[in-house]
Amino acid sequence: MLGLRTYILKVSDLERAKDWYSKAFNSSPYFDQPFYVGFNIGGYELGLDPNGYDMSVKGQNGCVYWGVDNIQQEYERLIELGATAHEDPQNVGGEIQVAVVLDPWENQIGLIFNPEFKIE
Repeated sequence: MLGLRTYILKVSDLERAKDWYSKAFNSSPYFDQPFYVGFNIGGYELGLDPNGYDMSVKGQNGCVYWGVDNIQQEYERLIELGATAHEDPQNVGGEIQVAVVLDPWENQIGLIFNPEFKIE
């Protein structure tokens, strides 16, 4: 594990959320697309994701992503330790890959391989 990299929040209104978080963090997005908006906040990413938003599902509206060098290896290691597959490793653009497992208590653990994002 390399440490915290990204916190992604599920939002129902991407434009409104982008405006609110821009003001809240006094920052402009470094990545701004209809499917995802990313902010660099002090070297860490705050992401807004409009896909799959469902407030009735408690505990799954945000996910912290931990940086890894080999996403498939870490994903499988956590499964072997008793985690449950939630979102299989997938490419989300360029070389960036993400995955999510649920710990034995159903908390989300996000994994991210992102060679493009640098901590300031």
